[in-house]
Amino acid sequence: MTDADFDKALISAAFAIAGREGWTRMDVAAAAREAGLPLDRARARFPARAAVLMRFGVIADQAAIGETAAEGPVRDRLFDMIMRRIDVLQAHRAGMLALLRHLPADPPAALLLTLLSRRSMDWLLAAAGVSTHGVRGMLRVKGLLAVWLWTVRAWQRDESEDLGPTMAALDTALQRAERAAGWLQGRTSRPAPPPPDPEPELPLELPLTD
Repeated sequence: MTDADFDKALISAAFAIAGREGWTRMDVAAAAREAGLPLDRARARFPARAAVLMRFGVIADQAAIGETAAEGPVRDRLFDMIMRRIDVLQAHRAGMLALLRHLPADPPAALLLTLLSRRSMDWLLAAAGVSTHGVRGMLRVKGLLAVWLWTVRAWQRDESEDLGPTMAALDTALQRAERAAGWLQGRTSRPAPPPPDPEPELPLELPLTD
């Protein structure tokens, strides 16, 4: 089994456990046993539970940017990449929802997830051909992170098979950001986040999530 296949099998088992028993009941050893994977290799590749989130983020990013179109409007390319990333979450829906419900009680995990999400948005913008260097680039990353979190909140509530409400929320968030500040084209140094959610399930500004 390749390292990539090993990681996917362990992560799938980890989210399956989280979906059944809650995020706090998931650990790497339990996930390895559930997937029938050797514990010594699991220990080497996932030294702590946080490593599951870190590797999962990389896998989601690879799925998002692996088929990025070379041409077309930036907003369309970002839409496609974010939805491909959502599809990865959807494949582990029960476990991911368990993780998101757990975050308010676990500030270190919330901070880690925010930092990982910020890094992911940097990669998505780069894949779309948008510079993330300097102050303006940092603000673009923050703007796209706000769009991502808005979309994730919509996805949490979306029980449809085609994820139509999630796609609609993402399209609206990207349109508002582009119309209000033009940050996708770099015409301004101030990004416009999506409209506020009165009862957010995942905070926009944890000690993180740029």
